[in-house]
Amino acid sequence: MNVVCHIRYEIDPFQRDAFEAYARNWLAIIPACGGALIGYFLPHEGTNDVAHALIGFDSLAAYEAYRARLKADPQGHTNFEFAQSKRLILREERTFLTQVAP
Repeated sequence: MNVVCHIRYEIDPFQRDAFEAYARNWLAIIPACGGALIGYFLPHEGTNDVAHALIGFDSLAAYEAYRARLKADPQGHTNFEFAQSKRLILREERTFLTQVAP
């Protein structure tokens, strides 16, 4: 893993359970499409409307190939539609990170 995609979600705090279902669906879809899923993280204490996901890739080119496979994936499409129909994600930001080597 040379690149980690960090996704910061602003979610509707009243739909935390729906976001958890959405995130749980990705646990199988993301690896099937080529992402190294590190995990999804829900609010626990403090801020109640921010969630995170971390997904690893060998390169930005690998990320782009993953995104193409994800958009073509029927389960991925269904999960995106679920989030849109519930309006549970208010905002989404992507940041690409590299690990500091010791």
